[in-house]
Amino acid sequence: MTAKIIDGKKVAQHVRSECKLLVDQMKKLGVSPGLAVIIVGDDPASKVYVANKVNACREVGLDSKVYTFPANATDQEIESEILRLNADPKVHGILVQLPLPAHLNAKKLIASISQDKDVDGFHLYNVGSLVAGTTLFPPCTPFGVQKLLEYENIPVAGQNVVVVGASNIVGKPMALMLMQQDATVCICHAKTRDLAQFTILADILVVAAGKPNLIVPQMVRRGAVVIDVGINRLPNGQLVGDVDFEGVKEKASYITPVPGGVGPMTVSMLVHNTVQSAIRQSGLQLEV
Repeated sequence: MTAKIIDGKKVAQHVRSECKLLVDQMKKLGVSPGLAVIIVGDDPASKVYVANKVNACREVGLDSKVYTFPANATDQEIESEILRLNADPKVHGILVQLPLPAHLNAKKLIASISQDKDVDGFHLYNVGSLVAGTTLFPPCTPFGVQKLLEYENIPVAGQNVVVVGASNIVGKPMALMLMQQDATVCICHAKTRDLAQFTILADILVVAAGKPNLIVPQMVRRGAVVIDVGINRLPNGQLVGDVDFEGVKEKASYITPVPGGVGPMTVSMLVHNTVQSAIRQSGLQLEV
């Protein structure tokens, strides 16, 4: 068996195409969806991520504006800008690019974003709503994984799902979203003993641990669906996931590559959330 490789770039483009159709409809009705991105400092990776988000917005016709603060900016300065953006009717989505410099209170700043504009899905209101199954904005990376499974018509209900990694950004929300689809979910983390005894039981294995080649073929059940969320740069500059791709693809039924798998979906789901926010705030009834 050789796994079908899930093309995240193709699925991400499909999502963006749908978003563009909705944006075109909104603009004809006088609504121009807008995203505000706040970045603090000069972190090179953050600059790349922000540029990718701006390009994705441009592709679908979203207005986007980047608000850049120096690395020594204060919580008060950033929060003041967030509150101003909360009140701006032309802004439908606000995100603070993480990580922030250590002296800033990220939790406080994210909490100051209006829950109706929290398109990253990190506000406590949206996190709590995710537990209840009523969130406005699912976090973008696990939302992207969910869309990949839907696009490939991979059944989730009744399946044994193992999520490796328990972060607030990916692992925990991923588990909640899959539970809401009637999967039986197990979460593993850094202190899990004998990881393989759990992963070998998975019909669907989602790995987001940040450790290259953590998952090797003998840890994967034949025919499993393997979703690799990890992204790691090796000393030689190569970009790899958390899964031994070459080995595991010979046992899995589906697998995502790194790069080109989950990564492109994250930005596309941010665009999706922003478009949906604009539709909700404008009270329009639109369909693709």
